Amino acid sequence: MSYFNVRVYGLLINSKNEVLVSDEQSGGRMFSKFPGGGLELGEGLIEALKREFIEECHAEIEVLGHLYTTDFYEQSSFNDSQILSIYYMVREVHPLVLNFKTKPFDFDKGELQSFRWIALDELKTDDVTFKTDKNAIELLLKQYDL
Repeated sequence: MSYFNVRVYGLLINSKNEVLVSDEQSGGRMFSKFPGGGLELGEGLIEALKREFIEECHAEIEVLGHLYTTDFYEQSSFNDSQILSIYYMVREVHPLVLNFKTKPFDFDKGELQSFRWIALDELKTDDVTFKTDKNAIELLLKQYDL
């Protein structure tokens, strides 16, 4: 059975013009993406994004605006679903309190997720794994004229 898998992600840019990236291991794969995740039944997009940031980053966010919605077919890397991803620009309500890393997949003991900042002027599509995230980076860099 095929079904839609709605995902919502936040691009958080700090005062140093760096964007937050999440490195994760799940389903036997390692990947880099923006913070966010799956919409749950009965949940709105903004509500889901705020929940995901609390779950992943222990942080309350404010949604600034829509950046991008997937406009092509994408099969999930993990199951038979078709992925529909929505990206928003966000900002933290309070400074993030995370153990930020400088290199990908530098997990703390017992963890399968870590976070790092990437300067916008150094950000490349190769910094993330999935095609939709790569498209979001291209749009973000155009928006910042980089």
